[in-house]
Amino acid sequence: MFRKWLAIFKKDSLIDRAYLRSFKMMDITQSMYIEAKESLRQREDNEIDLKVKETDKEVNSYEREVRRMVFKHLSVTGIANLPQGFILVSIIIDIERIGDYTKNMVELALDHPGKLHGGEFEDKIIRIEEALEGNFEMTIKCFKDGDESLALELLKKYVWVNDACDEIVEALVRKNDGDLKPGDSAALALYTRWLKRINSHLRNITTSVVNPFDRIGFEPSKK
Repeated sequence: MFRKWLAIFKKDSLIDRAYLRSFKMMDITQSMYIEAKESLRQREDNEIDLKVKETDKEVNSYEREVRRMVFKHLSVTGIANLPQGFILVSIIIDIERIGDYTKNMVELALDHPGKLHGGEFEDKIIRIEEALEGNFEMTIKCFKDGDESLALELLKKYVWVNDACDEIVEALVRKNDGDLKPGDSAALALYTRWLKRINSHLRNITTSVVNPFDRIGFEPSKK
């Protein structure tokens, strides 16, 4: 299905430009995620190289631009191309939400004194972080190529991430980890919740490659 939309995108210069803008948005939010994670989890200081507010504004600007392009495209071509227009708008909303969560992570990194350690959850957090980096890379490739086989593989491979995040947050709420100060525990709960939300939005983007518009964000139907 998505390969069909790709062919349509490439035939229309306006919708194709909108599609390419969504790639740029993905690249920006990926860089924001990596920078935020490194600042919060790997640095003792809270310095950060990325100009977060400016970068977030850039993502928001791209989102508005894509919406204008899609609207203009549909106003010219009519309802025949409505599905791919809706799909693209849905995708950029997910990308913009990822940008919001990475911005939240960067702001937490700026406020948190020193490197955030996961205490008894450190190994689990590292595994989740590594999964998100892999998911980012492969989701971008899957989206650009319209690769349905890769999309199905990704949805299976990273299905465990959200549950793992929930387990950590629940444990932080229910018990006291003597290795974590109250501020660190609160920061870790927020950070873990945002990791879950980023993973969820990446999965939404992945489902757009294999699902019709009405099922974006849901597990693919079993045939």
